[in-house]
Amino acid sequence: MKQFCKIVIVVFLIGLVSCKKEANKVVNVEDISNFKSWATTPPMGWNSYDAYHGAVTEKQFLQAVDTLEKKLLPVGYDLATIDFCWFNPGPEGWNPDNWTTFPVKQSKDSEGNLTPTLTMDEFGRLLPSENRFPSAANGVGFKAIGDYVHSKKMKFGIHIMRGIARQAVIQNTPIKNTKYFAKDIAKLQDTCKWNNNMYGVDPFKPGAQEYYNSLFELYAEWGVDFVKVDDISAPTYHSKEIELIRKAIDNSGRPMVLSLSCGETFVSYSNHLEANANMYRISIDFWDKWEKVAHMFDLAYAWQPLINRGTYPDLDMIPIGNLCLTDYPLQEESGDKTQHFSRLNKEEQKTLITLWCFAKSPLIWGGDPLSSNSEDFEMISNKNLIHINQTSTGNRQAANFVYEGMGREDRIWLAESKDGNEKYIAFFNLGEQPRDLQFYFHWEYWDGTYEIVDLWSKENMGVFSEEFTATQIPAHGVKTFKMIKK
Repeated sequence: MKQFCKIVIVVFLIGLVSCKKEANKVVNVEDISNFKSWATTPPMGWNSYDAYHGAVTEKQFLQAVDTLEKKLLPVGYDLATIDFCWFNPGPEGWNPDNWTTFPVKQSKDSEGNLTPTLTMDEFGRLLPSENRFPSAANGVGFKAIGDYVHSKKMKFGIHIMRGIARQAVIQNTPIKNTKYFAKDIAKLQDTCKWNNNMYGVDPFKPGAQEYYNSLFELYAEWGVDFVKVDDISAPTYHSKEIELIRKAIDNSGRPMVLSLSCGETFVSYSNHLEANANMYRISIDFWDKWEKVAHMFDLAYAWQPLINRGTYPDLDMIPIGNLCLTDYPLQEESGDKTQHFSRLNKEEQKTLITLWCFAKSPLIWGGDPLSSNSEDFEMISNKNLIHINQTSTGNRQAANFVYEGMGREDRIWLAESKDGNEKYIAFFNLGEQPRDLQFYFHWEYWDGTYEIVDLWSKENMGVFSEEFTATQIPAHGVKTFKMIKK
């Protein structure tokens, strides 16, 4: 009996020690559930690309942040991101005080040197160009800008290109804290199809992980909360570089939401995406043309099984408001990217916003905060739709509307509140003439009686049982409702 008691006491003490160790255990940031907790709802914010191309300046960005704080932060848009080529000083003679966009590709001068020279440190890591971002002087990088964004109770994001700068490879810069150099890890045949600043990184070479570690160590010092990595998920899916970046973020000690771009990413990579990223582009660059909006219904339908699993299929930025300031450089962009307000009419804009919200896509606005008008801000600020985007579950296209394939001109999307007491339904008309659409509650086992409210007009439609018909849905338009169980 005494021996038994001794055994019990020993087991008890071991248990106490184990509990104490577990309580003091540092959470391993490599745990998948942890990085998913960094974005428990679809990210919301603003990105500079649709308005400023690759030429946004510190002054413009900080003014945009001030406007976002006042107009969009109250409804949930809390992220501000500097998009690509912040390391490019612009061509010779470019003056930020006489601002225009500029071509971002490098060329070679008469001596074979890449021009313009990108801003870079001794370890081949690209830094903000000081003529565009004066606070980055003396190696500070984006630290001051990150601090400013955080002072507004917002999050700070940056865009980066996959790989290592070509000029770093030419100079054969050392990789920080290793015996390796840029040429040891560069994959010269693996280049971006639309930007010539970078070479790919060979993920199997010694020093490759350490290179990415050094990048995200730097971004952590700057206070970066969100990183959009471009040229990584399409047209070629760079799975091993994605894994290097995942590990580098986890090693950095700072939570940074990871967004992968561009698309269209293949659904076949969905398991790998979910294991490594918080959001991932499922479309190519999306712009304000109706045919592009219509195509998004096909993509959203294909990716709907991935909704509500902790990471987010990304339908791309929202091109509403003033876009393509001073025109985008014709050498690198299509001729329709001249400065303009969104070419989508108001009904098409409602359709866009409603689909993004029902599909729980990240809501990243692309219009210029400084010159877009009040109607643009109102369009992207519908609290009822944002509530669906941020809190709903069961988001899906109604099964009864797929029999004719992707060519259908009518779609119905559904969602529910987490407690099941509210249902949400969006009737989309992708055709050229107004139409009525009918929904039978039994299709989704939603039998019962509901009070129905229009989420755009806020009109109370009355109480309905068994079925509901949305009437006179405009061409390219939508009618969206909340159903409250009686």
